[in-house]
Amino acid sequence: MQKGSVFLIPTYLSDHHEASFLAPMVLDVIKNTDYFLVENVRTARRFISSLKLGLDISTLEFEVLDKKSTPAEISQYMAPVIAGKDVGVISEAGLPGLADPGQLAVTFAHRNGLRVIPLPGASSIQTAVTSSGFSGQQFTFHGYLPIQKAERLKAIKNLEQQLSSTGYTQVFMETPFRNMSLISDLVDTLSHHVNLNIAADIFGQHEFIKTQTIAAWRKQKKDLHKIPSVFSIGHFS
Repeated sequence: MQKGSVFLIPTYLSDHHEASFLAPMVLDVIKNTDYFLVENVRTARRFISSLKLGLDISTLEFEVLDKKSTPAEISQYMAPVIAGKDVGVISEAGLPGLADPGQLAVTFAHRNGLRVIPLPGASSIQTAVTSSGFSGQQFTFHGYLPIQKAERLKAIKNLEQQLSSTGYTQVFMETPFRNMSLISDLVDTLSHHVNLNIAADIFGQHEFIKTQTIAAWRKQKKDLHKIPSVFSIGHFS
């Protein structure tokens, strides 16, 4: 019996996009897939509807794959794929698997001999690095920093130490509603000469990408509350 394939389907990085932002092969895969593992069913349905592919959304099957999904649930979700059905993995934004629970489906696929097919699309992490002016040759992605303030401040100091000792660009994220708290901690904790890049609402109507020193950020107030953002500190060449 031929097993199904696991398609990693990119989504918009901003809410203000159209189908033209996606590669034709992405649209073709979605049009010919009726089984999806998604982080959020409501937003996945809205995303597919926005593509205007003539699909009857009510006929599509969705299962929730998030950070709370158990190994037993993942095994259950992937059983149809082992039986020969293709599945599309859709995250909330960008590419599944990068700071994203889509990794769980990919891990299962490799362990069970399923073909993994990544589709071309934008990554907020890669885009932030390339637009920062920092080195894209060597960088470290840390994902989300700790929620508790004391641990977060310690993590921020550690980021600066790693930048100083390795020269590697240090990249990290935050839940959008905690952006302003993180920015406040960054400008209060990092040395004044450190360069900080903030890449917010990438490819969106309110896109904001700027790199400057912490000393300069202390003088500039930018409201990024609830706006998806990627942060990095690094050196200019």
